[in-house]
Amino acid sequence: MPHIIAEPCIGVKDRSCQEVCPVECIYDGGDQLYIHPDECIDCGACVPACPVSAIFPEEDLPEQWHSYIEKNRRLSAGPNLHFRES
Repeated sequence: MPHIIAEPCIGVKDRSCQEVCPVECIYDGGDQLYIHPDECIDCGACVPACPVSAIFPEEDLPEQWHSYIEKNRRLSAGPNLHFRES
């Protein structure tokens, strides 16, 4: 999984990351945004665009947010969650 959106996004969903994503792989998962791992090209454009510093390369994800790796996988696979709000 190239990038993970973690806890700081919950309740914020600023969407600046969606605006800069060249492949539009960032979706609304309800309480937070998530990055679809099969669509992400690992460009990193979303990382500096996030105003709450919620996006990390998986290998740099802080330990306290490792549960977001599984949450991102679950959101990416979930029915009716794969949509993009503008």
